[in-house]
Amino acid sequence: MNIKVTNLHLNIVESDLQRLFTPFGEVRSITILRDKRNNRSRGKATIDMPVDKQAQNAIAVLHGTLMAGKPIAVSEDFI
Repeated sequence: MNIKVTNLHLNIVESDLQRLFTPFGEVRSITILRDKRNNRSRGKATIDMPVDKQAQNAIAVLHGTLMAGKPIAVSEDFI
C-alpha cells in the first residue's frame, strides 16, 4: 500500500521516516518529493508498505503525530 505523508518539516530525511514507520512493519521504499530546481524537500513523501493491514495501522496511529514540531498528515495514497 502506498502512503502519502504531508506537512513534513523541510529538514526531514528518509531515515527519519524509516524510523517512524518501521515499528509498524516492513517499509519497502520511501521517497521525499523534492523541488527540481534546488533539490529541497517539498514537505511531502510517499511510503510503500507491502502489507496493507500494517500500512493501515501506521496511518491510523501516525496521522497528526508531531515530527520536528509539525503535525504530519498521513493517508492512503490513491495513485
